[in-house]
Order: sequence, then structure tokens, then C-alpha cells
Amino acid sequence: MTSGGTQTKTSDITIRLARDVDAADISSLLLESFAEYESLYNPESFAATAIPSGQLANRIVEGPVWVAVSRGRIVGTVSAIPSGDSLYIRGMGVLPAARGQRIGERLLTTVEEFAALRDFRRMLLSTTPFLDRAIRLYENFGFQRTSEGPHDLCGTPLFSMEKVPSYFE
Repeated sequence: MTSGGTQTKTSDITIRLARDVDAADISSLLLESFAEYESLYNPESFAATAIPSGQLANRIVEGPVWVAVSRGRIVGTVSAIPSGDSLYIRGMGVLPAARGQRIGERLLTTVEEFAALRDFRRMLLSTTPFLDRAIRLYENFGFQRTSEGPHDLCGTPLFSMEKVPSYFE
């Protein structure tokens, strides 16, 4: 596992912190990861989900962004931003061709290890109700729905989920 989420390797997938030079690749990954759902978003919310590389460069500065790399290609990503005693997870995506390899689980484990090292009391995320695979992943990882917002992303419905890590239970 990692020490603070800096790097972990399982099979041929390596999880590492993103660097500035990764912004364009992460942006492309998000676009490809969410393309099949684009018709379920409105244009503004899709643009806020599949963000351009300039906004990704800002995310890398705001909080940690991790990437899953396979054979030199970024195949998954997740980012987090502190909010008080909570760690808010955002921007998670896995390339369609790389799904089924437990990359999402590995990314969430990395985020949870980061949260534990910094004593965050809970992890939060928001998702759209039509991302069924992601919702199952979050539920299997111990996230539960909460009434907290946000409740929409530029007009597309959202709901929030939280997990209180085991070290606080």
C-alpha cells in the first residue's frame, strides 16, 4: 500500500500523485470516461465534469490528484480537496477500456489512506443518479447516501455520499 497515497503498484497498475504535465492526459481521460453519459448531462454540467486541462492544473495545486497508470498510460484518476474535517472526493474516472480491474477501488483506497494520515473525520463525494457503476463502487467501499448537498451540478441532479473511515468508528 501507500504511505500517504504517493505510490502503490498492483499488477501492472501504479497509483501515483499527478504532476502538472499530466493535466492534459487527465482531462482527456475524464472526457473519454464520461462520454457515454454525455446525453444525460446538460452542456454546462458535462463541461464541469469533463474539465479542461487548465482547470485540472488548478486542481493539482488545490489538493492531491492521483492517477492510475498502466503501461505508461493514465487509465484512472481521482482528486480530493480538504473541507474542514472532511475530505471531499471529486473528479473520479476510469477509462472504459480499463474498467473491471478494480482501479476505482485502488484509487479510493489511496484517498482513504491519505485521509487517515491527516485525520480527516469523513470522506464526502457527490455523484449523479445515473452513474450506476460508480454508485455501486462507492456503496461497496462503505459510502452511504447523505442529505447534504450539493443537490445539482449546473442543473443536473446530484446526491451526496459519505464515509466515516474505520479509524473513527
